[in-house]
Amino acid sequence: MSRLLHTGQVIVDLVMALETLPATGGDVLAQSASFEAGGGFNVMAAARRNGLPVVYLGRHGNGRFGDLARAAMQAEGVEMAQAASPDKDTGLCVSLTEATTERTFISHLGAEGELTAEDLARVVPQADDYVYVSGYSLLLEGKAQALLDWLLALPREITLVFDPGPLVKAPESALMAALLPRIDIWTSNGPEVLAFTGAATLAQALSALQRYLPEGALRVVRDGPNGCWVNGEQVPGFKVTAVDSNGAGDAHAGVFIAGLANGLAPAQAARRANAAAALAVTRWGPATSPGTAEVDALLAR
Repeated sequence: MSRLLHTGQVIVDLVMALETLPATGGDVLAQSASFEAGGGFNVMAAARRNGLPVVYLGRHGNGRFGDLARAAMQAEGVEMAQAASPDKDTGLCVSLTEATTERTFISHLGAEGELTAEDLARVVPQADDYVYVSGYSLLLEGKAQALLDWLLALPREITLVFDPGPLVKAPESALMAALLPRIDIWTSNGPEVLAFTGAATLAQALSALQRYLPEGALRVVRDGPNGCWVNGEQVPGFKVTAVDSNGAGDAHAGVFIAGLANGLAPAQAARRANAAAALAVTRWGPATSPGTAEVDALLAR
């Protein structure tokens, strides 16, 4: 049975809802605040809730945030490949959501910012696995090279999924130049692919992205309430009232991969992913992906 092997970073989000961000040096009162597992956890939770076994290959810390992260992964049935790191806690992200649903993040990485070849060797990928790579990982000095070496040594039949995130904007960097020919599925939002390609429109960005990726790679680009694009095909979204966009893209990615693993065509998997993302934005918090039954119910309507 297929699995999702997640090589990214699980951190803890301090999630705060507020009317608007203060000016520099100012202060505002948040309407709510809570600690939640976040980062790579969001994609893994979405995949698990939609029937796909998940293994987390990253590190997790020894402390209050590590405890919270492990408890969340255990509750979702995520298998952890690493033991708790003895000398560092899991990192923290302050996630600020304004009334417009716009999000602002401030992150500090902990144990999850490091990974060695020995760590990665603890899991043996299978031919039908999906390996998920976060662009954030390529920016981490204690992780990037070991991860890249491991990825490039994977058998070609293993599907490699790449999520660039908002910080990867240089396709000509040495790490990206090495990784791009191995990517099977690109998943990002519109602003991320525009920044990566330097294109002015999504249509131009999708075309430009095709030149970077190997022939046959899937290009999945989310377009907010309009749904998403899969290569040149637009898959429409669902009309909902959004309250928090945090985690919606992760829900989309996790449910899309689960759909493919269950034998769906890319457009069908994208339709399910659009439904999951639509439901996710109606809820507060980072890991708000619905499960299979809720996605089925929205599709039936």
